Amino acid sequence: MGARELGQAALRLLNADPTASMGQIATAAGISRATLHRTFATREDLIKFLGRMSLESWRDALDGAGIEAAGDGGDPREITDAMRRLCGELIRDADEYGFILTDPTAERDEELVSEAELLQNRELRFYAAAQEAGVLRADLPVAWIANAVFGLLVGLRDGLRRGDIAVRDAERLLRETLFNGVSAR
Repeated sequence: MGARELGQAALRLLNADPTASMGQIATAAGISRATLHRTFATREDLIKFLGRMSLESWRDALDGAGIEAAGDGGDPREITDAMRRLCGELIRDADEYGFILTDPTAERDEELVSEAELLQNRELRFYAAAQEAGVLRADLPVAWIANAVFGLLVGLRDGLRRGDIAVRDAERLLRETLFNGVSAR
């Protein structure tokens, strides 16, 4: 079993039980603790690896949604379509990488933080383009929009984990909340 497969097995367990020990992770992966420790000497090493996997997936989500092309074009319909695609991609990430969204270990690694800032800046530029095109409210700080999306993803992650939200409804809930809020108007 390679590092990526071990990482995926660890994520499945950590998403359900964020406090799982290395021994529990090894058992869930179907390997011995010694085998796990040969790949990841410490829990911190494992978390950093999961952070790198998460950042790769976030990069793929931004690329897959086509946010740069849509944002640069400035067409509201194209931006809306890219926003819808991005919601789907981010839901997948929140479901697969939910644990790492709020684990503080990754926030102490300078390389991970630097890469996360680059990805965050791409997303911020897209949200700013969406504001300029009239897709998102222009009276809100773009950083607040990004934080709101992140908060919704954490809420969706928790709701999925607890069973409050059906997986099939998650993308629609994110899109509807992002585009329409929660007020009855």
